[in-house]
Amino acid sequence: MEKLRIVFMGTPEFAVGILDTIIKNNHEVVGVITAADKPAGRGQKIKYSAVKEYALEHQLHLLQPTNLKDEQFLEELKSLNANLQVVVAFRMLPEVVWKMPKLGTFNLHASLLPNYRGAAPINWAIINGETKTGVTTFFIDDKIDTGAMILSKETPISISENAGVLHDRLMDLGCVAVTETLALIEKGAVTTTIQEDSSDIKTAYKLNKDNCKIDFSKSGSEIYNLIRGLSPYPSAWCTIVDGATEWSVKIYEAKLVPETLPLPVGSIQTTKKEMKIAVKDGHLEIISLQFPGKKRMNTAELLNGMTLSDAAKAV
Repeated sequence: MEKLRIVFMGTPEFAVGILDTIIKNNHEVVGVITAADKPAGRGQKIKYSAVKEYALEHQLHLLQPTNLKDEQFLEELKSLNANLQVVVAFRMLPEVVWKMPKLGTFNLHASLLPNYRGAAPINWAIINGETKTGVTTFFIDDKIDTGAMILSKETPISISENAGVLHDRLMDLGCVAVTETLALIEKGAVTTTIQEDSSDIKTAYKLNKDNCKIDFSKSGSEIYNLIRGLSPYPSAWCTIVDGATEWSVKIYEAKLVPETLPLPVGSIQTTKKEMKIAVKDGHLEIISLQFPGKKRMNTAELLNGMTLSDAAKAV
């Protein structure tokens, strides 16, 4: 059995849970690599990544390269004398980095590969109405999320859960997958499966303003899946038009009701406490949303302070 000397690479909260599990299982983490600090929010204050916060708190050796091919960084990485690298939600690595350790570099990805390779696998699994997903560990190669698979863990997706809830469940499942993968590598007992490509593989495209916009020409279930697949972040959005006023509105939570409204698609019907939007095959009951300049609130709170006319519509 070979004692592991691990360099961990990751940036967001999802990666922190995995790093914490590696530490708690008494593996030696000789270095942590995370994204460079960057300004965020209105005040443009410098924000540390979630992984950096954890590394500082646990006094782990921390590197924050801006260029992964930089000679000084490569020398420092080599000097850590790691025999394995573990990557969770980081960025594409140059060959000189992923080939460096003797035992290789493996990645944890939040999907059942080869489906949902890419930047936003958790979101797209829900947006596309999948009933199951999971996590996969694989050895990194020169493309994105295409390497030889070590193991995967599967979990069902319930029709009511959003991306935030699934994110947390997959982080827990990822901890199990990484722990088992480390044990296999330590024992020299890894067997891998090559990913097979086919034309029907689904992709986890990067999220942007365009693919987060609600298209009311789609079915109610497609819109409902988009809303929960993007909640709580980055959130689905639409434009609400009432006369000469337009608002760009984030919708965080909705319920799909099969009962159709006697109104054109996109029409909004409100009472003092409820907001309904007509869709092709029923209506969406909006539960929580955010208007520009306001905080996220439930519909009753919003309608307590504003009124929409009968002509209001969502586009």
